[in-house]
Amino acid sequence: MERCLMLRLQTQGCAAEVWLNDVPIGRVSARTSTLCLPVHEYLLAGSNRLEMVIDPPMPGQPSAAPTVKITDGVVGACARLLLPRVGGVGHESQARTLAELVWAAADGDVYQSGHRVSVNADLPVKFPRWRWLDAPPIEVAGQLDDMKPLVAGFLQRLAISMAKGDVASFVLASRLKLEELALAYQQPVADVSARLLSRLELLHVTKALKMVIPDADMLCLRACANGRLLECLDSQAEPILRTMPAPDGSHTSWPVRIAIVNAQCHILR
Repeated sequence: MERCLMLRLQTQGCAAEVWLNDVPIGRVSARTSTLCLPVHEYLLAGSNRLEMVIDPPMPGQPSAAPTVKITDGVVGACARLLLPRVGGVGHESQARTLAELVWAAADGDVYQSGHRVSVNADLPVKFPRWRWLDAPPIEVAGQLDDMKPLVAGFLQRLAISMAKGDVASFVLASRLKLEELALAYQQPVADVSARLLSRLELLHVTKALKMVIPDADMLCLRACANGRLLECLDSQAEPILRTMPAPDGSHTSWPVRIAIVNAQCHILR
């Protein structure tokens, strides 16, 4: 694919999280300040909703009271959905802006954490109807805690298999996601699966696939995609399926957003 729709998030003096069609795409801290990634697999034919959350709460604390803040200098964030020129990069100077959100607070202004801004945009691109649109929704917020043992057990089995070198188990569990990634970026599904498998095998061979073994206590489930997907995080908003930190502090993680159908977990994003 010559051109990829890219989402670029930039912040100054604050953290922010960006969502597409009620799916959290990524967050940046005040220190990180920039995120840029392709987002075809989250886009829909017709109207799409882009949303940005300023200083978002940590997972597991969605009902926490917002914190009132007074800015010390200019604070702001900007999210743009970009269509780069052929051969270009995901930067507004070399791309067409299809949707944009800008929020700013001047020095001395008062704002609240968790502040949200959003915009709807019709895109001049056709996308398939993704499976997650037809997943059964979770209708009661209290169900999240009830689902923790099921989801934690599913993730724990994956993490143990990966730690033992059975990396094909994660590729198999991600089959539905990989099929749609291949469709989203017009690539053979065999190639998409092979790249994931090769990466996992390299981590195992280099003894870098030392997994954190998740359990229900460390799992934070966040409903998204209008309640049809569950994002699996820890209390620091990190993907819960990840390796132990290397000596330099780095680690590898795999974002997991699942649907639950007939008491079975399916990785869809």
